[in-house]
Amino acid sequence: MTIRVIIVDDQAMVRAGFAALLSAQADIDVVGEAPDGRQGVQVSRTAHPDVVLMDVRMPEMDGLTAARELLSPPPGVVHRPKVLMLTTFDIDDYVYEALRAGASGFLLKDAPPADLIAAVRVVASGEALLAPSVTRRLIADFVQQRPAPRKDPALRLKGLTPRETEVLELIARGLSNQEIAGHLVLAGHLVLAEQTVKTHIGRVLAKLDLRDRAQAVIFAYEAGLVRPGDSD
Repeated sequence: MTIRVIIVDDQAMVRAGFAALLSAQADIDVVGEAPDGRQGVQVSRTAHPDVVLMDVRMPEMDGLTAARELLSPPPGVVHRPKVLMLTTFDIDDYVYEALRAGASGFLLKDAPPADLIAAVRVVASGEALLAPSVTRRLIADFVQQRPAPRKDPALRLKGLTPRETEVLELIARGLSNQEIAGHLVLAGHLVLAEQTVKTHIGRVLAKLDLRDRAQAVIFAYEAGLVRPGDSD
């Protein structure tokens, strides 16, 4: 299946470079571009991409505002793409707020080309781009500096089973599905397949009304289940 992508960035050369790189991949199709967040939202609503590469700082409408509009669309708008934030800085409060809003992760603009291609594929598959330790550090730093819990997350944890709570903690510590499965086996649980882990994760996200792993990581920090430094 071809991954449909749009690129939203106020620098024409960045858009052109990313478009050329991604279009050269057999499984990726660049279906639109925009120079600011406002036009990016309009292009997305028309082109219906799977993934939106969204710059953080732009004129007219910044990437955070645009991401919120795409991820929490008004009544009548059904399409909700995955949003991957692009930034020049690895520690950026705009990026953190975008993750809280439902963005699937972030990527530095100077990342190697292979990382950009892999990021688009990862996000399109439904996973969050949270592997780099800097991402977890970013989340931990901003939760620690200015926590903004939503509807008492610690209280909402009580709706999870002990196994689901353990899985949420492991997600927040940055473990992959395969690593979570291995951890549970070592802990004495009868979990042998990644599919079982995926089932647990799906239940956690549904019970907590979270969109993906990125929001799950932030929720775990805000609830106090994981504290800054635990995941490094």
